[in-house]
Amino acid sequence: MGKAYKIGDQLLTFSAIRELMAIDTKVVLSAKAKQKIKACRSYLNKKIKTSDTPIYGINTGFGSLCNHKISAKDLEQLQTNLVLSHACGTGDEVPQDVVKIMLLLKVQSLAYGHSGVQLKTVERLLAMYNQNLLPIVYSQGSLGASGDLAPLAHLSLPLLLEGEVYADGKRKRAKTALKQLGWDAIKLQSKEGLALLNGTQFMAGYGLWSLLKAQKLSYMADLIGSISLEAFNGRSECFNALIHQLRPYKGQMKTAENIRNFLKGSKIQKQEKADVQDPYSFRCMPQVHGASKDVITHVQNVFTTEINSVTDNPTIFIEEDKVISGGNFHGQPLGMAMDYLAIGISELGSISERRTYQLISGQRGLPPFLVAHPGLNSGMMIPQYTAASIASQNKQLCTPASVDSIVSSNGQEDHVSMGANAATKLYKVVENTERILAIELLNATQALAFRRAKSSDFIESILDVYRDEVDFLDNDRLLHDDIEKSIGFIQGLSVDEDLL
Repeated sequence: MGKAYKIGDQLLTFSAIRELMAIDTKVVLSAKAKQKIKACRSYLNKKIKTSDTPIYGINTGFGSLCNHKISAKDLEQLQTNLVLSHACGTGDEVPQDVVKIMLLLKVQSLAYGHSGVQLKTVERLLAMYNQNLLPIVYSQGSLGASGDLAPLAHLSLPLLLEGEVYADGKRKRAKTALKQLGWDAIKLQSKEGLALLNGTQFMAGYGLWSLLKAQKLSYMADLIGSISLEAFNGRSECFNALIHQLRPYKGQMKTAENIRNFLKGSKIQKQEKADVQDPYSFRCMPQVHGASKDVITHVQNVFTTEINSVTDNPTIFIEEDKVISGGNFHGQPLGMAMDYLAIGISELGSISERRTYQLISGQRGLPPFLVAHPGLNSGMMIPQYTAASIASQNKQLCTPASVDSIVSSNGQEDHVSMGANAATKLYKVVENTERILAIELLNATQALAFRRAKSSDFIESILDVYRDEVDFLDNDRLLHDDIEKSIGFIQGLSVDEDLL
């Protein structure tokens, strides 16, 4: 590991998270964060001893059981019971990359010193993060309102030596894996279980992963769309900066600039064009891709606020001598933002599939289905079917989750965000869009091979690398393998952060 990243000295940024995901960097608490955590715990201990007033979740039950007072001798058991009883997740496992982000975000939220947790609890979460000891969390079970209760309970189970984890890439009982490290169970004190379970880290973890991937896919859509334009022998004047200055959306201008840069020096663009105008899927790339870029920017702003916030409940204010029960765990800001992002990313896939359709249609001097001997060979006919199927599924997944709600906890929690469902839908949309773009790239490189003139040096350099992975299609073969290789090519292509 290189230099450690300190939580508590600065805001958590997307650049930092991107770097932490890419490089094995140790994360530690700053001295300031440690002092805040310890001071808050000390304050809460004194508050409990000196106050006879019920404090929600600290010496009361939870949800609709909030009026049930808990005796002092049972406060620790209350928190343990909370974690165990709320670990009701089911469905698919949360991807390990997302679980690691969840651990990081939970520590970030607790480090502000408004949650009343023990320092050793936070340090154990950090140790799990640094050791890549990742709890097994399930994707279904959160309403995205009282916090992500079920998923965060599974995230917290290993603190009690309960549940399962991935250690050294192997699935193990948490008790076995942690004992091998010499770690004992954390004895949760008052309020700690609630601090661990209340929060938006499941939603935010999925959302962050999706945002980071969306930024790259937005760039890749511009690049792959440019390759398709060249293959289709399309025109480039529609990307002239003069047009976009008259409608100066930032995303639109950025997309047009990207495409101009990709096409710079293209011999195909210097040829005389027989067609006066191109279909919208080519001509309107700045307007469509650009709108998606602006959605990404908006959602990034929402998440920048979220990941640097305290989202558990109740919240402790030492200087004001207050413990306030509120609703910062409610996922409405995230649910709405992720629904919006799903629509934006889905549109990148929708327009990509249309470009693929144009390429295989036997227009502009290209053979039908982009194969030299159609009829005997189906060529690229069915990859377009696949892209169309995925694009259609994306449209179905873009039905917003955040407009839904369902009553829980005997009516105490009577409006929920369904942000967790928005998060898992978004994740699927992002993965789907990557696959659609990979199919377009497969078709665009095939089509461009039929052009006699060369594209730009930049695009030709991309094609050279791509051809090392995916061969030109002379005759029909197992195209599933080509699609998978194309997906892998996009995933493996690194893009400088300054270009995103």
